[in-house]
Amino acid sequence: MQAAMGASLVTILVATIASWIFGSIWYGALGKRWMAASGLSEEDIKGKSGKVDPSPFIISFILEFIMAYVLAVLLLHTSDGSFSLASALVAAFILWLGFVFTTQTINHRYSMKPWSLTLIDSGHWLGVMLIQALVMAVMGL
Repeated sequence: MQAAMGASLVTILVATIASWIFGSIWYGALGKRWMAASGLSEEDIKGKSGKVDPSPFIISFILEFIMAYVLAVLLLHTSDGSFSLASALVAAFILWLGFVFTTQTINHRYSMKPWSLTLIDSGHWLGVMLIQALVMAVMGL
């Protein structure tokens, strides 16, 4: 099944699921540190209901799907239609470094957040992009 601009929707969906699972593991392992760096408590996360609001998880899945789609389109349109695992990973890293890491760093500096938050969040997004690129290189677009 092909999406607009020739990318495989199945590959994009698998890349999204894999990167979303990675995020669950990443923040599961670093959740306490992330909350401390964010200045949030468990009560802040759960709110008055005592339950975690599912909307950030749903929103992150949708936006990671968009991220995977855009990465797929860029990989397809900056290559001759075929790309290696190495070139996909390099492209993902360069996009992360040029756009994600820079924006996260700027946002966190203006918000006066600690560097530990920048490292946790930026490390997550690097993992997301590398995993998406890996899936796309292995499965093909």
